[in-house]
This record gives sequence, structure tokens and C-alpha cells, in this order.
Amino acid sequence: MAIQWFPGHMAKARREVGEKIKFVDLVFELVDARLPLSSRNPMLDQIVQHKPRIILLNKADLADEGQTKKWINYFESLGYPALACNAKEANTTKAILAKAKHTLQEKRARDRERGIQPRAIRAMVLGIPNVGKSTIMNRLVGKKIAQTGNKPGVTKGQQWLRVGNELELLDTPGILWPKFEDQEIGKKLALTGAIKDQLLHLDDIALYGLEFFATFYPGRISQRYGLSSTDEQLTAPDLLMDLTKKMGFREDYERASERLLLEIRQGKLGRFTLDRVEDLESESNHETVH
Repeated sequence: MAIQWFPGHMAKARREVGEKIKFVDLVFELVDARLPLSSRNPMLDQIVQHKPRIILLNKADLADEGQTKKWINYFESLGYPALACNAKEANTTKAILAKAKHTLQEKRARDRERGIQPRAIRAMVLGIPNVGKSTIMNRLVGKKIAQTGNKPGVTKGQQWLRVGNELELLDTPGILWPKFEDQEIGKKLALTGAIKDQLLHLDDIALYGLEFFATFYPGRISQRYGLSSTDEQLTAPDLLMDLTKKMGFREDYERASERLLLEIRQGKLGRFTLDRVEDLESESNHETVH
């Protein structure tokens, strides 16, 4: 199953970001804390270039806490300030503002020495679809001004938003690369909902999810669905067949797959992180930070 998705408005957004990057002081790169590396866009390094950048690991409430800490250490070891956040929490705005001020403190000090009066920090929020950009924007601005949705591709336009007197944000549509060099990345993105379900074979993604949980979080599947421990030792296809019956869907594997994916995405099987810091050495081709 080759996963590809690159709607036309994303190509336009890439051009617009390239044109407007010069107007901002800082870039907030939003990633999904459950897949901090796979949800990064390789094109951003080329577009952002040398602008200061903060990596925001959103949806941290759904991710494995131990792995999130490791990822923050990893990004900061490369010189990128990083912050775990949950767009739905009230204290997120304060934490992001503090991180932005700290990141730009040397530049602002130089500006003061040159007699340049301080102004609001101008920032751009970038990320692939469905990592929570609109929710972050609404949290920062303090009102529902950015359109949100539980599916990728909701935000189409581009708008400036003010956060009090301290921050001005340029919202942009999500950008996803046109081809996945590694289909494993495509499966991870699909499992967390970054790619439209209509473009996928849901049973393939469900099988991938079952194999992942059996490997890294054994016991979660049997605990959630009341299976015996021996059931979880089955191959993923056999396990999906058992789950389908357990859910009352008889032989409707598509419906069972849809239910399983929804519950994984909602965190009903517990916190999880698909990208493992420990795998970086063996998967150096996944690295997109330079």
C-alpha cells in the first residue's frame, strides 16, 4: 500500500510560506508528540533556513511521557528549543510565550543596544495536517478564531492573529510532503489520523497498529477488549479477526478496523509513541533535522 497525499492547496501554502518567512522573527514547528520525527516535514528545513525555531510537541497528553522527555532532549541537543504541550490546556499559552521570549532574548537585547524599540514577536506556526495547529492558535489567541476540525485539511487560508501585546501569529495551512520515501512513516501518520481515512485501506493500518502495540505495549489490547493473554500472541490478522467478533461486527473487518483506529487515536489504549529515540541509530535515514 503506497500512501501519497499532496492536495493542491498545500503546494500553494509552501510557496506562500517561502514568501512570508522573512516577515517573522520565529517559527513554531508543531509536531505530534506521538511521532515527533515522522510528523516533521522535511521541506521545512529548506523553507525556514536560519530563522529561530521552537519545536512544539503537541498532543503530549496522548504520548508516552518517557519518550517525550527523550525527544525534547534530542531536539535540544541539536540546538532546537523544544516544548511538550497540550493545546487544550489553559497553561499552554504561558509556556509557549515564555519559550518564545527566552529563545529570542539575545536578539532582542542586541536590538535594544541598537536603539530599536521592542515590539510584539512575530511568529509563524507550521506543521503537517492534523497536528493541532488550529487548536493551538485558538488557545493562544484566547478565542475561537481559527477554524478547527478533527480531520486533516481543514485550514485552507492564511491569517495574522494577535496574542495580547506580546505576540503576532501567522497561521498557515498544513504542508505534507508529496511522497513518502519510507512507507513506515506513512503508516505512522495514518495511524494517528494525519492522512484522510478515505485514502487508506483501514485494515492495513489497523494491522500495523496491532503489531506495534503487541511489540511495544504488550497487554494493552487484551486489557482494552477483554481478550486472553494468549489471544495477544496471535498474528495481527488473526487478532483482528478475533477483535471483529468481540466488537460484534461478525466479519466486517473494515468496521472493526475503523473502531480500533478511532480508539487508538483517542488514547483509549493508553499513551503511546510510535517514533522511538532508541531507533534513531538504526534509522538514520529518518532524520530530517540538519
